[in-house]
Amino acid sequence: MIEENKEKVLILDFGSQYAQLIARRVRENNVFSEIVSHKITAEQIQKANPKGIILSGGPASVYVKNAPRCDEEIIELGIPILGICYGMQLGCQMLQATIQPTNTREYGRTACTVNNTSKLLKSLSKDITVWMSHGDQVVELPEEFESLAITHNCPFAAVKHKTKSFYGVQFHPEVTHTLQGSQIIRNFLYEICACTGDWQMHSYIDTSVADIRKQVKDGRVVCGLSGGVDSAVTAALIHKAIGNHLSCIFVDNGLLRNYEAEEVIKSFKDNFTVDLHAIDARDRFLNKLKGVADPEKKRKIIGHEFIEIFKEEAKKISQAKFLAQGTLYPDVIESIPAHGGPTVTIKSHHNVGGLPAELGFDLVEPLRFLFKDEVRKIGEELGLPEELVWRHPFPGPGLAIRIIGEVAKPRLDILRNADKIVIDEIRKAGLYRSIAQCFAVLLPMSTVGVMGDERSYENVIAIRAVETTDFMTADWCHIPHEILGIISSRIINEVKGINRVVYDVSTKPPSTIEWE
Repeated sequence: MIEENKEKVLILDFGSQYAQLIARRVRENNVFSEIVSHKITAEQIQKANPKGIILSGGPASVYVKNAPRCDEEIIELGIPILGICYGMQLGCQMLQATIQPTNTREYGRTACTVNNTSKLLKSLSKDITVWMSHGDQVVELPEEFESLAITHNCPFAAVKHKTKSFYGVQFHPEVTHTLQGSQIIRNFLYEICACTGDWQMHSYIDTSVADIRKQVKDGRVVCGLSGGVDSAVTAALIHKAIGNHLSCIFVDNGLLRNYEAEEVIKSFKDNFTVDLHAIDARDRFLNKLKGVADPEKKRKIIGHEFIEIFKEEAKKISQAKFLAQGTLYPDVIESIPAHGGPTVTIKSHHNVGGLPAELGFDLVEPLRFLFKDEVRKIGEELGLPEELVWRHPFPGPGLAIRIIGEVAKPRLDILRNADKIVIDEIRKAGLYRSIAQCFAVLLPMSTVGVMGDERSYENVIAIRAVETTDFMTADWCHIPHEILGIISSRIINEVKGINRVVYDVSTKPPSTIEWE
């Protein structure tokens, strides 16, 4: 729980694909942000006592029937408001401006001229590059408004109201393509909302530790370790709060990366005095997966088997009352429908989905207000080893969904060895921290090759490497050709059964990061 006296900014979500980016940009400026439904009432906002409000973008047009709207009383609360794209149009419309479709739509990088150095655009150059994505715009403003910036096709690219604390930008300052966007958000936070910047990781740790102690008291918490940073930081935070009242369960399902099980066990034994239950279930999982090629069936089998093993082990832990999960803020956001439809189920933690109800445990979720980059900062603050904090994300079903087709031990061995070479060479090149995720995929095909003057007909490895900050969108990494050449050569020479290596150059969307 975030302390009530902490300053915060509320982001009203109108269905924007960038709502999470807005929240992240606010937090990067040391102010806590929270995404809420646009249906929140003025009374609820007043009770939350935010320092500012941001109205997000959205796919609708403000002038159509049933377009998402917010409580118009928020304008009268006296709390500074920043409208972005749809949010600007809606705020302006509520203040009697006219919004219409444009003759010439604006998408992508756009030259913008600042014509009023207000608090919002303080310290910006006169000519800036912004990211536009709109087919509607403000075409007429009441006298109570001032224009702050213009583009060739948009006479009101940024505006402010003369008497009410409302500001609007037609472009998206939250995306990196708006080169001075972070400064605009910072100006809103510090020049307009008068924030002091009290959102710091060390203070979050103190608050979280106090909350865990208050919730758990003298009970025992069970935490499922996956080898990833989320479960590791969850366990570390809870251990800091309640010490030996924490029990961790780590299940080796035989689908982990090379030496990963050993590394996880060693990391926790070296850094914490914790009751660690390490379960070797490799044969059990592989037997269940025998003959299964469909990715969804693989996922369900792995998830079901994990739950069964976790239940068996948890029953051996006396006085266990709480279950810890590494739920992150993006998982929570997924349960907030922007347009008020049926609530989307929060994405279950891949290791313990469905367990709380079955075991009768209460949930402990100390990371549910955090984004992934904030979790890594917490891990560093808590002294977790760098190789654990910065380990690339790994899917719950593990290598089972990086082997396209049936999962069997010989294919797992091939993929593990190839994947290890990929990561080794990326580390040697000093690229590991700059790449968000990098891995090998074993494809369900064989190709003709020539090895030692003889014909070969062997497997294909695909390499996937992406750069992203939020994992909602991602671009493929431009790894230097010489590094890719070394990786390919090593895999073909050192991994028996591989005679071809390919590189995935697709973006997300339309592709996904994982292949299955």
